[in-house]
Amino acid sequence: MTSIRRERADSLRGAGNPRARYRRILRFAAWHLAVTWWFELFLPRVGLRRLTERNRANRMRRFARRFHGLAVELGGLMIKVGQFMSSRLDVLPPEITSELEGLQDEVPPVPFHAIRALAEAELGASLEAVFASVEETPIAAASLGQAHRAKLLSGNAEDTGLSSVVFKVQRPGIAEIVDVDLAALRKVGGWLSRIRLVSNRADVPALIKEFAQTSLEEIDYLNEAANSERFAADFADDARVTVPAVVWERTTRRVLTLEDVTAIKITDADSLRLAGIDPTEVAPVFASVMFDQLFTKGFFHADPHPGNIFVTPANDPSSEHPWKLTFIDFGMMGEVPVETRSGLRKLLIAAASRDGKGLVTAISDVGVLMQSADTAELERAMTQLFARFGGMGFAELRDVDPREFREFGTEFGSVIRSLPFQLPENFLLIIRAMSLTSGVCSSLDARFNLWDSVEPYAAQLLRDERGNLINDVASQTLEAAAIALRLPKRLDGLVSRLEEGSLQVGNRRLERQMASLILMARRAVAALIFGALLIAGAVLRTDDPGLGNVLMISSVVPLLYGLWSGRRQS
Repeated sequence: MTSIRRERADSLRGAGNPRARYRRILRFAAWHLAVTWWFELFLPRVGLRRLTERNRANRMRRFARRFHGLAVELGGLMIKVGQFMSSRLDVLPPEITSELEGLQDEVPPVPFHAIRALAEAELGASLEAVFASVEETPIAAASLGQAHRAKLLSGNAEDTGLSSVVFKVQRPGIAEIVDVDLAALRKVGGWLSRIRLVSNRADVPALIKEFAQTSLEEIDYLNEAANSERFAADFADDARVTVPAVVWERTTRRVLTLEDVTAIKITDADSLRLAGIDPTEVAPVFASVMFDQLFTKGFFHADPHPGNIFVTPANDPSSEHPWKLTFIDFGMMGEVPVETRSGLRKLLIAAASRDGKGLVTAISDVGVLMQSADTAELERAMTQLFARFGGMGFAELRDVDPREFREFGTEFGSVIRSLPFQLPENFLLIIRAMSLTSGVCSSLDARFNLWDSVEPYAAQLLRDERGNLINDVASQTLEAAAIALRLPKRLDGLVSRLEEGSLQVGNRRLERQMASLILMARRAVAALIFGALLIAGAVLRTDDPGLGNVLMISSVVPLLYGLWSGRRQS
């Protein structure tokens, strides 16, 4: 009991004074929201726009430095926020991203005696009774936990087939820290929800609720272990991806034991080159794997920052796949519902084909745009965006005249602000995953062009969509054929009953009308089958010319039938 009290006291000291921590986060947020309002909204309205633009870079650097210091000192979810901001190379200016990128690795480690106390309390035994050895120096210190290398006891090693493992332990007191940080974020979210410019675009409290659920799941290592095995099953047949095995016998809610993998951090370009791996070849593979998760699997890694993705060289460099992407840390995962996934696939296809109108339609299908939105201006803006910047990589975009960016950004921003946006459930994680993917790829290859990865992937999705369309058309054709076979016979039967007097009809014109109806039905069904076969053949002809030509030629049969039946009745 004494050791438990001591552990809890250490935890609370590690978390700091909860009230002081809460107030400090709120003071920081309130001050910088006020500064942003003053410089970005008030001063431009009183004619001082040039002043705000001239000092904007310095203000951003000053904000980034202050947030960097706050995040390192407080840790917890503040590190997560900083990591997200540092990955937004495609959106945020370098004054912010360059200052915050160190947060990926700059989390101070917890003293080993605190790690030992927590781990032994969780496992119910001393570390010496559980592991053959444990390295006290951590190999990684993250915002919510830290990892140490260890050796399994011989009996466990034989049972699991593993010898070297990574022993991951939660930071002491992290549950209390997460509770305080979430309370502060909810408060800030309440402030933002009272700002009309923000509340009209997003339900901030709902987003923070989603973030809170994800954060609480992330500090449950049993949940992370289950996610790891599900992810591994999704990519079991993919030679590009590997996932460390879980040692369940040494895993609890706050302790996770995994297979140790020899790997290189994905953004360590020098080490990749020393291993004979070209960083520019890693970027498109990583992008493609992330696309698979989002658009095909529907279960994706929502925190793919450089500390969680490694490149593992193969034992045989001459093999077809001389290296693999190794994913770790599955605490933050997202799921894409089937309906949303379909909309995302359409969005990707539209983006790859530079189709501004199609992109806006896909955005609406995903649920980001409300049904009441007037999208004409957005379609025009998207078309202009693709026409000017669509094929550029990030390095090329940096060479564009900043004045051109500002002019386009002003016009584009006014269009966006005029539309009612909303973020569907889990969409925050999708945005995070794609933002991190974009940042990692651009750091691997300064001239990385996302379109080079998007276009072939979208082409495959388009082929899949065509296959689905062909199946739908074929199904509709069979259904129409069944109707064509049944309907005239049923109408003929009805006319026969009229002729036999089975039906009491007082108007002789009905007979002629029924005959005309039979003719119209036959010709309509023939036209439907003709059109279905012709469309199916035209779509399929791109991938399978033989079958496509057969379907197109076959469409002549119902066409001739419809024409012949019309002449016969005339």
